[in-house]
Amino acid sequence: MHASQQMLIIEAGRSERHYWRDLWRYRELFYILAWRDILVRYKQTVIGLAWSLLRPFLTMLVFTLVFSKLAKLPSYNVPYPILVFSALLPWQFFANAFTEAGNSLINNANMISKVYFPRLVIPASAVIVSFVDFLISGAILIALMVWYGYMPDWHIVMLPLFILIAFAAAMGAGLWVAALNVKYRDFRYIIPFVVQFGLYVSPVGFSSNIVPDKWRLLYSINPMVGVIDGFRWSIMGGNVHLYWPGFVLSVALVTTMLITGVMYFRQTERRFADLI
Repeated sequence: MHASQQMLIIEAGRSERHYWRDLWRYRELFYILAWRDILVRYKQTVIGLAWSLLRPFLTMLVFTLVFSKLAKLPSYNVPYPILVFSALLPWQFFANAFTEAGNSLINNANMISKVYFPRLVIPASAVIVSFVDFLISGAILIALMVWYGYMPDWHIVMLPLFILIAFAAAMGAGLWVAALNVKYRDFRYIIPFVVQFGLYVSPVGFSSNIVPDKWRLLYSINPMVGVIDGFRWSIMGGNVHLYWPGFVLSVALVTTMLITGVMYFRQTERRFADLI
């Protein structure tokens, strides 16, 4: 064996002692899985990557028609399509990651039952694929700003922070549902319901500022409320105010979901090969 090659010896208890080191060692597998899923998603599609743009664009049109033209909800001096799309971006990232990560272990059952590697690689790669869709869809938001001649103010520099929070929410929820889906297969039916229900209870088609103040904190129990409000605040700036108590609550819930998601995934991971 060449001197530069490394041999990985599998011994009892290795996953407990060297898990995070192995996670780094298997980073190439992470890249391969993510790239494979990206290619599979758009393989043999007529318009390819345009699907990542068409779906959120059509959703934005419907929400703009329903909430702006019919319900006459306020847009806070910002074109309503921008108000909708600034929320649609983080929501669709979360929803796609939640769905893809939830089914990722089942879809890779053969690999899990035959080869050792940190199983965390699989749902994490699914979240990355959804993040790629998020970045592609961001082109629509830029196009809308150019079309309406809208220029964000200094709040836009905070956008990376809210992207990080959205990523943590997607990863935490994805790990929870991925592990539960292996043990309880009913979750494959629950996942679409949660995504559909979450879309309507989250402030995607409207601003959470229309929620009465006495209910704002309770409404923020939905972690995506804080994430979406943060996106809007960074993009729309002084046109909307960020409800800080609710935002802090949402961030705390996202952090808790991520930490407990990692813990539960690690706790159940050793039984995946037997259950899957």
